[in-house]
Amino acid sequence: MPTDLSKEQAETVRLDKKDYEILRLLQTNAKLTVREIAARVHLSPTPVHERIKRMESQGVIRQYVTLVDSHLVNKGIKVICYVSLREHTRKAGKIFIDSILKFKEVIECYNVSGEFDFQLKIVAESMASYHTFYVNALSEIKGIGQTKSVFVMDTIKETHQIL
Repeated sequence: MPTDLSKEQAETVRLDKKDYEILRLLQTNAKLTVREIAARVHLSPTPVHERIKRMESQGVIRQYVTLVDSHLVNKGIKVICYVSLREHTRKAGKIFIDSILKFKEVIECYNVSGEFDFQLKIVAESMASYHTFYVNALSEIKGIGQTKSVFVMDTIKETHQIL
């Protein structure tokens, strides 16, 4: 299923050991000050600030976020939903992607290989609210062929740290 999101074709950004140290610290705690980071990586604040700004402008650092405990905000159901499209055309893919991007319940969407075309991570308040979302929103997307929902029973590991 072709998409226009070919990140694989993007050039890798050159980073050195200090850049990686800074990224590891920010992934652990994005609220660290430049001074705190500088002390930990043994640089002065100015070059650390410049490195962070450079990595932001290069797209290495895409955004700063707050991770929320889904159970504490009444989003206790997590669902992995696999979706196949009836047609594998650019138009069908665009219709599906444009629809998915509008759903706040869908917190991740991957174009995958294998039996299905997409893998969605969905959060909901309850089984009933997921059912309502599925029936009234997801299944109404034009061109969906098959879906398979798998309900997360327990989270063993969940991280956004890639370094």
